[in-house]
Amino acid sequence: MSEVFEAARKVMPGGVSSPVRAFGSVGGSPVFVKSAKGAYVTGVDDREYLDLVGSWGPALLGHAHPEVVEAVRQAAGRGLSFGAPTTGETELAELIIGRVGGIEKARFTSTGTEATMTAIRLARGFTGRELIIKFAGCYHGHSDGLLAEAGSGVATAGLPGSAGVTKAAAGDTIVLPYNDLDAVKEVFASRGSEIAAIITEAAAANMGVVPPNPGFNQGLLRIAKEHGALLIQDEVLTGFRVSDAGYWGLEGRRDGWTPDIYCFGKVAGGGMPLAALAGRTEIMDKLAPLGPVYQAGTLSGNPLAVAAGKATLTLADAKVYARIDAMADKLAGILTGRLTEAGIPHRLQRVGSLMSVFWGEGPAQAPVINYAEAQKQDTSIFTRFFHSMLDQGVLLPPSAFEAWFLSAAHGESELDRLDVAIQKATQAISS
Repeated sequence: MSEVFEAARKVMPGGVSSPVRAFGSVGGSPVFVKSAKGAYVTGVDDREYLDLVGSWGPALLGHAHPEVVEAVRQAAGRGLSFGAPTTGETELAELIIGRVGGIEKARFTSTGTEATMTAIRLARGFTGRELIIKFAGCYHGHSDGLLAEAGSGVATAGLPGSAGVTKAAAGDTIVLPYNDLDAVKEVFASRGSEIAAIITEAAAANMGVVPPNPGFNQGLLRIAKEHGALLIQDEVLTGFRVSDAGYWGLEGRRDGWTPDIYCFGKVAGGGMPLAALAGRTEIMDKLAPLGPVYQAGTLSGNPLAVAAGKATLTLADAKVYARIDAMADKLAGILTGRLTEAGIPHRLQRVGSLMSVFWGEGPAQAPVINYAEAQKQDTSIFTRFFHSMLDQGVLLPPSAFEAWFLSAAHGESELDRLDVAIQKATQAISS
């Protein structure tokens, strides 16, 4: 892989089109994939890997599911892009609305970053306010204002989290500790009339998997409503993956509440570039052409991506989610059992079928509830574990701060193979 990586680095920054793929946090050369099928990917060196990346979430049914591929093939035969509305967009919107509560209309984009960026603009246009609250460790794409990081103190204006992001762009974002309702209340008490929205991952999965505390999301909604602000729940990653209705299906459906705006992606596009923001009519109709909030995209609602999304959501029935949940239960048991057996301090955290391991004595003592605690883990343990698994033909997300993904294509034989690999890896890093 080193030769193809070197060739890539000569013509692309870092040799990749998205930073985490470069294996920067674990070292070594990334696996360059030439094909994928079911629960496996095949590298350019013809080596097959059992895959727990799943294209970072979209491969809910497994890679190259024949019915999804056929739907895309048929769509491609009719034309790759029209720059015009299609009935497929309507049908996919109807599928999304039928699954998730509180949604009356949806707008399609090509990426999750576009969806969250538009949701922020829409919240500002709807409320006439400028400030946004986000939480440290929650990732909402790479638009300027959402790359802000927390300053000192409970609630300070964000400082730029990337070169090229101006202080002005970051300055309208207030960054707070995740799972801290008191911090949210404090900010609203002093600046509530200026805050347009709170944006949060419905369940955090970009600092490792960190579930919201009981009542956290509903508390955010209550505080926002008290002050005339909106709640945006980013389900780009969790949407239609952790249940048929995403994270809302695990919590909001049970407790009878809905956020003001949702953002979806990944599974919603079946592995093709597609994302969406959605909500009730009075908010969504502020978008152009009906309202003053502008958003556009030549490839938004692309017919190939819409076809993949429709096929994926249609096939993702109760049996699919039950199978993935069952495999996740077994994998979690294998992981915790083998790590404990080898005396490796850790904590495994889950949201539905999503899981990640926090490594070291700190996480072993108490649940990780925010980004500051997530950063205290010993990532060097994961690096050794990652490479041992890779040597055995198992591809994990190349960062300790990423979720692991299973699919409906993972079965008992894959779990058996994982058990053997995990046992060898835990023995290797504990010796």
